[in-house]
Amino acid sequence: MRIVVLLKQVPETNAVKMDEATGTMVREGVEAIVNPLDLYAIETALLLREAQPEGSCEVVGISMGPPKAVKALREAVSMGLDSAVLISDKAFAGSDTWATSYVLAAAIRKLGGAELILCGERATDGDTGQVGPGVASFLNLPVATYVGKLELIDTNNAKICRVHRLIEDGHEVLDMDLPGVATVVKEIADPRLPTLRGKQRAKKIDVPTWGVADLDVQPEKLGLNGSPTRVVKIFKPKVARECEKLHAVDEETIEQAATRVVEYLKEKELLS
Repeated sequence: MRIVVLLKQVPETNAVKMDEATGTMVREGVEAIVNPLDLYAIETALLLREAQPEGSCEVVGISMGPPKAVKALREAVSMGLDSAVLISDKAFAGSDTWATSYVLAAAIRKLGGAELILCGERATDGDTGQVGPGVASFLNLPVATYVGKLELIDTNNAKICRVHRLIEDGHEVLDMDLPGVATVVKEIADPRLPTLRGKQRAKKIDVPTWGVADLDVQPEKLGLNGSPTRVVKIFKPKVARECEKLHAVDEETIEQAATRVVEYLKEKELLS
């Protein structure tokens, strides 16, 4: 059994910068980390592997990003992943969630597919939650989102995935045929810390990089030019407030201030 975990390297929350000209995120020269919500997907995959007979399940991490994103993959390997692949090419720069999902799906096909594909519910830089379902769409697989609990069940030699989805008024329990895709929420597990042995292994492991030439993709569907959605304008909102100050220092001015407040509320139709 193969489990693929989709990872993303994102800027530190206080280091997010946008290029106002292109509408894309500035990643060069910015401190980056593994998307915090993807850590829960990593832990879920490791727990599922540990529940299988030894040697019968592998967990592979895939990340699409610039060359420095290999650091995020090595961190994931130090937590326990078996292997990792970086998807990186200048042709992918500026990809929106549609183009990103398209490329990741092609990478999973090249890998030979997977019984289960896991990712965090969203990335902290884009905050869309679209890539997991997007990958499922390109691979024509079922998808379960906002999964707070997940278990594998054998039924007549076929595996299904029983998921508990977090919804507004409780939990929804569904059985999803495998192969499939699941996006997980923080309630699913507590991510483990990397071990010393894991860090040593992560330094030595070979992390291959796949580009356009390695994947079965159409160039016109890649990068900024192949993205159907665009950020057309970025601006910082200006906060302007018009206020009226009332100074109440004695009984007379207190009465005047109270009268003015009542008048103001009536003007705004907040008081009848």
